[in-house]
Amino acid sequence: MNFNLNDNIPQSFHPSSRVWIYQANRLFTLSEVFEIESILANFIQSWNSHGVPVKGYANLFFGQFVVLMADETATGVSGCSTDSSVRVIRQIEQRFGVNMFDRQMLAFLIKDKIQLLPLSQFNYAVENNFIDEESIYFNNLVQTKQELLDQWLIPVKASKLAGRITKKQTV
Repeated sequence: MNFNLNDNIPQSFHPSSRVWIYQANRLFTLSEVFEIESILANFIQSWNSHGVPVKGYANLFFGQFVVLMADETATGVSGCSTDSSVRVIRQIEQRFGVNMFDRQMLAFLIKDKIQLLPLSQFNYAVENNFIDEESIYFNNLVQTKQELLDQWLIPVKASKLAGRITKKQTV
């Protein structure tokens, strides 16, 4: 799996471009990927803010994450245009029977595979050595292109989850 995001993110977008990441609760099949890519391409073609085309980008990463981006140096994104992006994600949810709004489901890269873990089970996973400070975490809270490139795939120790890891006491 190629995790070099620079190959897939448009260079022409400003580093401050707004980003939204939606994580599916499962990997999409190949035929679903093709359909989703078509849905996203159609959305970007028609994405407007107050009648002005949004300089937008959308892609499905790793068969499981929809990344939307809007370069607001070209056109600002209003509430209505943001709502339209949420609608397209809801359309994908309904069409493919997935959940893309569960912020309590965490994603990690474990042995070159994306593994999902409910936040409520994070401490259990750490205590049983399924996850440690070096495990790669998908930080879906990034908000800009620059953050996407620098802070989306990070070790747990560099994330907000780090504070949830308690060191085991030795006696």
